[in-house]
Amino acid sequence: MNQSTISRQPQLDIYRRLFYGKQAPTSSSTTCSPCYTSATNLTCISSSALSTEQSYRRLRFPFGGEESATSRISFVGPRSSSLFSRDSLPLLSYAGSSQTSNGRRAARFTVRADSDYYAVLGVSKNASKSEIKSAYRKLARSYHPDVNKEPGAEQKFKEISNAYEVLSDDEKRSLYDRYGEAGLKGAGMGMGDFSNPFDLFESLFEGMGGMGGMGMGGRSSRNRAVDGQDEYYNLVLNFKEAVFGVEKEIEISRLENCGTCNGSGAKPGTKPTICSTCGGQGQVVSSARTPLGVFQQVMTCSSCGGTGEISTPCNTCSGDGRVRRTKRISLKVPAGVDSGSRLRVRSEGNAGRKGGSPGDLFVVIEVIPDPVLKRDDTNILYTCKVSYIDAILGTTIKVPTVDGMVDLKIPAGTQPNTTLVMAKKGVPVLNKSSMRGNQLVRVQIEIPKRLSSEERKLIEELADLSKGTAASSRR
Repeated sequence: MNQSTISRQPQLDIYRRLFYGKQAPTSSSTTCSPCYTSATNLTCISSSALSTEQSYRRLRFPFGGEESATSRISFVGPRSSSLFSRDSLPLLSYAGSSQTSNGRRAARFTVRADSDYYAVLGVSKNASKSEIKSAYRKLARSYHPDVNKEPGAEQKFKEISNAYEVLSDDEKRSLYDRYGEAGLKGAGMGMGDFSNPFDLFESLFEGMGGMGGMGMGGRSSRNRAVDGQDEYYNLVLNFKEAVFGVEKEIEISRLENCGTCNGSGAKPGTKPTICSTCGGQGQVVSSARTPLGVFQQVMTCSSCGGTGEISTPCNTCSGDGRVRRTKRISLKVPAGVDSGSRLRVRSEGNAGRKGGSPGDLFVVIEVIPDPVLKRDDTNILYTCKVSYIDAILGTTIKVPTVDGMVDLKIPAGTQPNTTLVMAKKGVPVLNKSSMRGNQLVRVQIEIPKRLSSEERKLIEELADLSKGTAASSRR
């Protein structure tokens, strides 16, 4: 009996006890007693001419009679057994119908061997970690879907990634060597608990030019240019400045490239070294075992900040490559802005890192309200008060506008809350200064609460006159 057979002997005994019952023949048995066949109504193909290993590989279970395959399984293991649960059915494959010796047709199940992860990667069972990693990299380059467009390449790539994930982990590899895929499942790792194969691929190839020079970009942050962040500035304007526009000089604070290290962050005269924590990858992988399975998380290396390098920091910028300075900028605010409007000044934000582009400056407008004039989009609202005499007889009044005081004619017979329109006295349309809104004037009529004796007498005469006019009109 060879070494591979011996290493699998306890595993074979477990399968025999599961399939034959408690009275299963031991590994040293070469024949099956008839009681085992009659007890479970199974036909065993083991014989003295076959080794234990060969008998295990050729195991078949034809069920006789009219009973279904499901009812036969109940003899092999209890209903609560996890071996024949829905999730464990990949261990068995249904082989259709078979003809028994007595002429009756019966259902047949065969035991399917687990995936051989060593064969998938093309390495021996005693291969070292470096050999497994090298084999994975070679196969991953060949079967990556972005390179290999043949049908089945993506599935092959996933199988390669799953095999590497198991064999590169000492604990998972030990379980797999002893119990196969069943051992991994018993440890809480199901068929869907593997890491994303593309994340695993990028974590190994980042820092090597994507796919080791094949032109595929990874997500590594090592030596990658980082664009600068945008800077924000709040600008307060009065009502007329917002309406007609204004030119302002503002002072902002932003990050600029360090003049001492020219933005590298390293002390002049020193050279960076590879980070010992992440090995120059810029990322570290942490694994955690939970009741739901093994979870892996890729995180930015805290030692090097994702650069993959450790360098002596510059004394001026403390290794950031940038220093904060103030700058005065002349800003032209267009006519028609309002509170909440944002003006964008390109490339006036914070400087980028490692040659990245600078960010932009965003100026947020805040307008101080006018105590008299109210704004409604491009229109300006104003309320005026006139006496009842002026409303009856009509008059001309002075009205404030953004252009100054302007005469407004109140027509005779104006009713309370009438709105009069002053064309093109509103706010210019943003970026279209030739177009303006209107000023809308609402007329409120004042009724006196007290009258002099003479005013009352005149109004009473007016009332009598109005009644007489109404009576004559009805005739």
